[in-house]
Order: sequence, then structure tokens, then C-alpha cells
Amino acid sequence: MSVLKVVELMASSKKSWEDATAKAVKKASKSLKGIKSAYVKDQSVVVNNGEVAEYRVNLKVTFEVK
Repeated sequence: MSVLKVVELMASSKKSWEDATAKAVKKASKSLKGIKSAYVKDQSVVVNNGEVAEYRVNLKVTFEVK
């Protein structure tokens, strides 16, 4: 039997929501071992002068507790 834990993370990118998600998972994997999945809970953008300036994601990352 395995035990899993879920943490909530927020990340941003100037490129895309996908890039923000990838950055969050990469950064989290440095301290969280055994990441099994990431669920994008929310997406939003920052708008400056009518243009999208930043993409933001709120994710739930699931990892195995050893």
C-alpha cells in the first residue's frame, strides 16, 4: 500500500500556462521526491495595457510518502 500527499503550488510564466506548469513541477521535484501527478486547479493571466503579460497556474502536486 502506498500513501500519497498533495501540496498546492502557484507558478507563473511570460510564455504560457504549459510553461508555468512545467516550471512548477521542475522546481517542486528538487525537494519533493516521487511526484506522481500534477492537476491544474486554476489558470489566470496578468494584463498590462490590454496585453497578456503573465500566465499563472495554481496546481495540486501529488507525491508518494516514503
